[in-house]
Amino acid sequence: MRNAALTLGIIGGIIGMFVGFFTWGYTEFIAWFGEIEDVAEQVDNVAIIRAAALGSPLLAIAGGAMARSNARLGGILLLVSASGMYYAFSFNAFTMFPIAFAGLGGLLALAAVKPDQTA
Repeated sequence: MRNAALTLGIIGGIIGMFVGFFTWGYTEFIAWFGEIEDVAEQVDNVAIIRAAALGSPLLAIAGGAMARSNARLGGILLLVSASGMYYAFSFNAFTMFPIAFAGLGGLLALAAVKPDQTA
């Protein structure tokens, strides 16, 4: 289970990086060029979006990398990452995989009460 959490966390973090790049770029684009009525408008809280765009994928990758050595802390980081992405970006077609991967990886890491067994 620890290996699965590691893999899911890193993949979820990498996909989350693409979402983060886009959202950070979108907020910067709107701040630079201005809003277009009913087409492109600035988000309500730019600071939360930017913090989640940087922090959530970082937490997912760190939690996934940590899942083998310290499953409890890795699982907590993965669940915080999934929660941050859900809070900032909501659940949609672009965020469903990073949220699901980080969330499932967090649950698997927390469920790994003992080290993985080899066959």
